[in-house]
Amino acid sequence: MSDPRRDSAPATAATAPAEGGAYRWYILVLAALTHTLVVGMPMMSLPVLFDEIGTDLSLSLVQIGYVWGASSLLGIGMSLMGGVVGDRVGARQMLVFACLLTGVTGATRALANDYASLTVTVLVAGLFPMAAPMNVHKTCGVWFSGKHLGMANGVVSAGMALGFLLGSLVSATFLSPLLGGWRNVLLFYGALAVIVSVLWALTKPEPAGAGPASAPVERPSLRDSLLRVGRLRNVWLLAVAMFGIGGAIQGALGYLPLYLRGQGWEPGAADSALASFHFASLLFTVPVTLLSDRMGVRRPLLLTATLMLIVGFGLLSFVQGILIWIAVIFAGIMRDGYMATMMTLIIELRGIGPALAGTATGLIMAISRIGSVVAPPIGNGLESMGAGAPFLFWTALALMGFAALTAVREERERAVVGG
Repeated sequence: MSDPRRDSAPATAATAPAEGGAYRWYILVLAALTHTLVVGMPMMSLPVLFDEIGTDLSLSLVQIGYVWGASSLLGIGMSLMGGVVGDRVGARQMLVFACLLTGVTGATRALANDYASLTVTVLVAGLFPMAAPMNVHKTCGVWFSGKHLGMANGVVSAGMALGFLLGSLVSATFLSPLLGGWRNVLLFYGALAVIVSVLWALTKPEPAGAGPASAPVERPSLRDSLLRVGRLRNVWLLAVAMFGIGGAIQGALGYLPLYLRGQGWEPGAADSALASFHFASLLFTVPVTLLSDRMGVRRPLLLTATLMLIVGFGLLSFVQGILIWIAVIFAGIMRDGYMATMMTLIIELRGIGPALAGTATGLIMAISRIGSVVAPPIGNGLESMGAGAPFLFWTALALMGFAALTAVREERERAVVGG
C-alpha cells in the first residue's frame, strides 16, 4: 500500500509555516477556543449541574448515568463521519458546520421538562460537538509541521483542558445563580458555540496546497480513506486503548461530584475537586507535549499517563479526606497531555499523515465514544455495592486501555516529525 503522505505531498503541513505566516497563530488560538467554548465548557457543565437538574426533574442516580452516557451516543457516528468528511471537504468548513449545530442543538437541552425529554435533547446535542476535535487537530496538522506539530496539538488540548476546568468550576456555582438557573446556562453555551462558528466562517482558507480544493492529486474517496485506515493494526489498538481510557474518564468525571456530595461534601467543594482534575491537566498539557517532541517518541508518555489515571481512579474507590484531592489531581495531571500526544501520534503514524488524519482520528474517537456511552450507567449502577465500587470498574477499563497501548508499534515517517 502506498504511503498517503507521499501520494499527497502537496497536501501535508510541510508548506504551512512558510505560507501561513503569522496567521497560523490566530488559527491556533481560534482552534484552542473552539475546544474551550464549544466542547469543553458545555460538556463538563453537566456533571456539576446534575444535582440541580436532578432535583428539578426528579432524576435518580442511574437515570443521571444514562443521561450522561447519552451525551456520547450519537457522537459515535459523528466522530467517524466528522473526520472522514473533514478530510474530504476541509477542516475549516467542517468546523463552521459543527460549531453552528452544536450551539443550536445544545440550547435545546434547556427545554427539557422530564427524564425522557432531557435524554432526547442531550442525545441530539451530543451529535455535533464530536465533529470538532478531530478537525481541530487536523487543522494543526495542516498549519503546523515537524517539531511544531506536537506544540500545536498541546495548545489546542490545553484549550480543551481550560474548557473542562471552567465548565466544572463556574457553571453551577457562578453561572447558574447569575443567569437564573441551569436552563439559561445551557442557552448561554449554545450562543457561544454559534459565535465561534461565525469566526471560523470568516477565517482564511488553508495554506495553498493544504486544502482539498487546491490539492493537485486525486484525493481518496470516503470508502478508500476508511479502507486505508482500517488496514492499520496500530489504529485498532489505539481505538481499543481509547475505548477503555475514554470510558473510564467519562464515567469517573460524571460520577465524582455526585459521589462527593453523597459523602457529605459541600457542593462548592465537590465541584472544586472536579475542577482540580482539569486544572492539573491544564498546567501540564503543553509541558507534556513539548517533552514528547523533545523525546522524539510518544508511546512512553501515553503509557505513563494511563498508569497515573489507573492509580488515581483506583485510590478514589477507598480514600477519604485530603487523599481524595491528591488522587484526583494525580489522575488529572496528564489527561489532556495524553490526548494531545495521542493525536500527534495518530497524525505521525505510517500510512496516515495529515491527508488521512481526520479519518483515522474519527475512527479511533468513534470507538472511544462507545466506551463513553456504556461506562457511566454501568459504573453508576454498581453504586449499590458500595459508593467506591464504580471507580473500581472504571479503573479496570483503564487497565484494558493500558494493555492495548503496550502492543502499539510507534512506526512513523521521519519526514513528518523532523522539520
